[in-house]
Amino acid sequence: MIAEVIVDVAAHQTDRVFEYHIPDDLEVEIGSRVVVPFGRRKVQGFVVAVKKSSDFTGQLKDLLLVVDEMPPLTPELVALSSDLARQIFAYRISILKTMLPGVMRANYRKILLPNSPRAEQMPLFAGDPVDLANLEEPRLIKLVKQLLNKGEARIEYLVENKAKKKLVSVYYPLLSAAEYQEIFLETRKTASQQRKLLADLTGDFAAYPKSREELTGLGISSATLKTAVSKKWLQEKDQEKYRRPTKPVAPSRPLDLNNEQAAALSRVSQDIKGRVSQTFLLEGVTGSGKTEVYLQAISQALALGRTALMLVPEISLTPQMVKQVQARFGQQVAVLHSALSEGEHYDEWRRIRRGQAQVVVGARSAVFAPLDNLGLIIIDEEHEGSYKQDNNPRYHARDVAIWRSRYHHCPLILGSATPSLASRARAQKGVYQLLRLKKRAKSQPLPRVDLLDLKHVQFAGSQFDISCPLAKAIQKRLEKKEQVILLLNRRGFANFMLCRNCGFVLKCPNCDLSLTMHKDTCTMQCHYCGYQEAVPEICPNCRDRQIRFLGTGTQKVQEELAELFPQAKILRMDVDTTRRKGSYDKILTSFGQGEADILLGTQMIAKGLDFPNVTLVGVINADTGLWLPDYNASERTFELLTQVAGRAGRADKEGQVMIQTYNPDHYAIHLAQKQDYELFYAKEMQVRHAGDYPPYFYTVLVSVSAKNEQNAAREAFKIKRQLQRELRAPTIILGPAPATISRLKSQYYYQILVKYKREKHLNELLHQIQDQAQAQEVKKYGLTVEIDSEPERIM
Repeated sequence: MIAEVIVDVAAHQTDRVFEYHIPDDLEVEIGSRVVVPFGRRKVQGFVVAVKKSSDFTGQLKDLLLVVDEMPPLTPELVALSSDLARQIFAYRISILKTMLPGVMRANYRKILLPNSPRAEQMPLFAGDPVDLANLEEPRLIKLVKQLLNKGEARIEYLVENKAKKKLVSVYYPLLSAAEYQEIFLETRKTASQQRKLLADLTGDFAAYPKSREELTGLGISSATLKTAVSKKWLQEKDQEKYRRPTKPVAPSRPLDLNNEQAAALSRVSQDIKGRVSQTFLLEGVTGSGKTEVYLQAISQALALGRTALMLVPEISLTPQMVKQVQARFGQQVAVLHSALSEGEHYDEWRRIRRGQAQVVVGARSAVFAPLDNLGLIIIDEEHEGSYKQDNNPRYHARDVAIWRSRYHHCPLILGSATPSLASRARAQKGVYQLLRLKKRAKSQPLPRVDLLDLKHVQFAGSQFDISCPLAKAIQKRLEKKEQVILLLNRRGFANFMLCRNCGFVLKCPNCDLSLTMHKDTCTMQCHYCGYQEAVPEICPNCRDRQIRFLGTGTQKVQEELAELFPQAKILRMDVDTTRRKGSYDKILTSFGQGEADILLGTQMIAKGLDFPNVTLVGVINADTGLWLPDYNASERTFELLTQVAGRAGRADKEGQVMIQTYNPDHYAIHLAQKQDYELFYAKEMQVRHAGDYPPYFYTVLVSVSAKNEQNAAREAFKIKRQLQRELRAPTIILGPAPATISRLKSQYYYQILVKYKREKHLNELLHQIQDQAQAQEVKKYGLTVEIDSEPERIM
């Protein structure tokens, strides 16, 4: 038998299948992870097909090893990788590796082995194999070169599997309860530990086997267990134990649905039962009970013996959503997101692959969860840009979900209070089916929204962040023992450092950006490449002390809130406070239990959260993303403001929202105040039509980068000429032009934006451009060409 293998080498020349002979003693299936010889080395690969014969006339090499007992990839995921590679201009191996937990990606080592009797006697080869990556001493490097030149040593390539199971010791009884009773009576009273173990074996015999952790928890020492094994009282075995990221929660029951919810559920249920791959757009105002519709739809899929997949956009939303899903479906639920430890992610993934979990909740990459027999897929907050991966492979979770929906003949629900314009346009054309929830689930009114024009207000504090009306509203809620959520979509303390003497601004040495001050760590940081340095006390340019830190961030606002409301407990939620594992859940749980009065955060607090005691939501500055040079800046601003407004007044208490802005007349902010999605959709579609932007045109962004700006510009113009020769009107080619942030991580970026309606050969042409970027004459200039289909950002 012959295996077709995609090897773990991401390059144009290797982005195809390679054939290997399958030895008789190896069991290989589609999706198996294997180790194969490739040139002078060994590499990991994935089997994408198995066949009986080959057209190759030479001698095929043998597969060396099958890594896993069960193929990690299902035939569905293998087929998906092929289709996706053609759509998103990524190498197939990159997609296959993205589908798996990080620990299942191969770890390669290059080691030196002796190749002569003389070399075997050398101290160099005493002990562990010589890892060439760790060889630093010049004397040893010279010796290794001499041995290799003389043929007295050879290089061996090792493929190491990082994925490890967690094993625990479990103890099985070898005797009957009556026999343990007899031994207990015969054991001297001074052997208290042994008597404690024997008493447990007698009194709790039915609960065995027990783990070492359980027994040591009873006060029985490891030494006693070792003695019990040696006396043949117990047998010790290693048993696999899953690392579970979630704790059990109290079960919940389905809620009564209102008429709108019941109608939406009924329509989705028809297609679950009928195995129809319909895409539904569930548009519901904030608090309309979309989650309950999801849960009851999942229940119907499970009742038919099928599985369900649910995606949420932010890790911060996962703890709350997981608890709701777990309360309904218990141990059937698995969780996949980047905040899990490697071990937890690996074990949750294996539970899914083994069919031990029927419901998966997770962030973007969970769309590749190896679920069989999918009966329902849900994407909550479908408008979120985080569903599009911004580095290779640049897939959009919605597109993958649509593919899987068709493969499994199951419905897909896209849910949002503010659907993306692209999704809403497809619903209007009948590509998606629109379901509407126009009122809140418990018939509460939407919160009152007030705009505060920052050009005409007084400020309560010295930092000019909290206006007097907002400060009074916060104080009023604190006196009533109610809670407040405050949004500022900018982290850090100050946006930049300015010298008032010479005008110098401290910039990142790697990027064309100013450094942001972080007061808690006393550092100036670049939020793009991670560069940081100490906060300066004098100007690095003129050595003057007249330096100022301008702009604002969540750290500065937290400091101001503490001055204005010293009695209030404030929690801050941004990238800086949620780096540690479990920090999302800890902050949200603390706030939900009433242990804090004010939750201040970036956009991660703006959506999906449900706290009954929150009656005031404040937006510190609604303009932070409004004037970005991106065609969808207004859409993102409207979505963010509407979503965060929906966090107020979700229970019995009346809610209020206060939005501070310098642009109260801008249509995105004005319509967010009214929470009028329909009017915003109509207005924004006019703007998009006038500018020839999505959803009226499709877009592709071609980015060229190099350390030398001239090289990047030269290659970008060469690509534009190639596009102009092949493409015709109404296709529009913009650029090349420097990116908005022209230098990132020491690379200069030039961009070309292609806007098109129908271009039959565009995909083929872009693949050709991608392949040319791998040519030797291009690579020698350090050029990188990246292609992003339907980019979320064109900055």
